[in-house]
Amino acid sequence: MSREVIINRVKNEADKIAFIKFPWKIHKGNPNWVPPMIFDVRNTLNTVKNPLYKHTKLELWLAYKGSEIVGRIAGIVNDNHNKFHNDKVGFWGYFDCINDKEVSGALFDTVKDFLIANGMDTMRGPVNPSTNDEIGLLINAFDKPAVMLMTYNPEYYIGLVEEYGFVKSKELYAYHVSEKIVNNKAAMDKLERVANIVLKREKLTIRKINVQDFDNEVKLIQEIYNKAWIKNWGFVPMTDDEFKYLAKNLKAVIDKDLIYLAEFDGKPVGFSLALPDYNQVFIKMNGKLFPFGVFKLLAGRKKINSIRLITLGVIHEFQKKGTEAVFILNTIKEGLAKGYKGAEISWILEDNGPMVATADNLGAELYKKYRIYDKQISNNR
Repeated sequence: MSREVIINRVKNEADKIAFIKFPWKIHKGNPNWVPPMIFDVRNTLNTVKNPLYKHTKLELWLAYKGSEIVGRIAGIVNDNHNKFHNDKVGFWGYFDCINDKEVSGALFDTVKDFLIANGMDTMRGPVNPSTNDEIGLLINAFDKPAVMLMTYNPEYYIGLVEEYGFVKSKELYAYHVSEKIVNNKAAMDKLERVANIVLKREKLTIRKINVQDFDNEVKLIQEIYNKAWIKNWGFVPMTDDEFKYLAKNLKAVIDKDLIYLAEFDGKPVGFSLALPDYNQVFIKMNGKLFPFGVFKLLAGRKKINSIRLITLGVIHEFQKKGTEAVFILNTIKEGLAKGYKGAEISWILEDNGPMVATADNLGAELYKKYRIYDKQISNNR
């Protein structure tokens, strides 16, 4: 006789730690899972310190069978998202579960009730905890570890999610730029010709950020970010406090030589950000910085051999003019000079024509796909 599934809301710090550490149970023995840094997840879920929660409601739940934790999930209502898109979309995230549709169904039911109580009519996820963070359910390439700030999940999650009635809302692509590609002289010469044409035709200049003036550079990047993505699916403008919080958290892992600004007539019109793939180090740290993780971090970061081009944005007036190729060329050339052997370009919306075309023309491999799901929840649907 199966045990009854009980869903308990996370009420205290002990519950939250149990919530954060539950994925270790799901992924035990999986060499491709990268344990998140526990302190980082705690910071993200800190509703006092993280400025996201000035306009976002967050609830966390744990699923039990007897005294055993068998699943977790978060329910999220982002008021700024709904104001910006004029909709009533609520989110689910931080979903982890044993392979049991009774457990997953109880978790999704709990979030559904929470979202309906908050006036939502659509349930979307996974989003951890906003579209400016880690999103998407991995639907292929389960034999490859996730790169920095990308998600990973067991394959059976697809069945649990779709069994509940979720349908695809959008797919996100991740492209792999191999060492073979960056060493292909013909491909790189073509990319350089295109980039030079764009620079001359659009009268653009490209520069690295000035870390000595970090705060002001962050303001410029925020301005571009909120303009460049304004028409993108799922985009939510970041508040000043959110952007400063994000920049502060990323400052420890950025490589100043892999962040570029494009300028026209001295004014910023685009930027790109690539990060060293610290997941190559985190996979060996088991989520802990102390007491010995810090030494693994210091030693391991010198051996990182790949980067992730995490974001690339151009304001509307300069979109679809080839500026993407300029950023990618500069990132590849600098990455090679610094000893990196390959890169991931992610994530890219499936219908982002210019970026998909740029990646395809480069010869990059579309090697991972992530899916965002929707389910209508109003009127008992």
